[in-house]
Amino acid sequence: MATLLIVHHTPSPNCQAMFEAVVSGASDPEIEGVRVVRVPALAATASDVLAADGYLLGTPANLGYMSGALKHFFDQVYYPCLDATRGRPFGYWVHGGNDVTGAVRGVESITTGLGWRRSAEAVTVTGEPGKDDIERCWELGATVAAGLMG
Repeated sequence: MATLLIVHHTPSPNCQAMFEAVVSGASDPEIEGVRVVRVPALAATASDVLAADGYLLGTPANLGYMSGALKHFFDQVYYPCLDATRGRPFGYWVHGGNDVTGAVRGVESITTGLGWRRSAEAVTVTGEPGKDDIERCWELGATVAAGLMG
């Protein structure tokens, strides 16, 4: 059975709504043979990353960058996972009050360095997520999870 690791930092109701939609999509009953594991960014470890076959990452945009929690996650797992996880699929979502550019650039830069392969369009939202945004989050979760079906 494949494992999809969802690493997230969800400090606000908007981030929580996006996270729940991603989890719902990834856990869709039509997606078989994929175990979904959810771990807060501050608790995720290199062992979690090494044990997973794909990843979904979620962060708010804070002060023009990804959250400190997600950055801490990357700092902890980067070198221990660098060679072993190269080529694995991932997707991500970012929520910001008015700009997510720096957070997107940071996530893209680090995942490129890890050699991960983006397997779905990123979902970026500024302001309160609307119905279409929530649907895109659901699709993000479902797409990455479905890609892991064996």
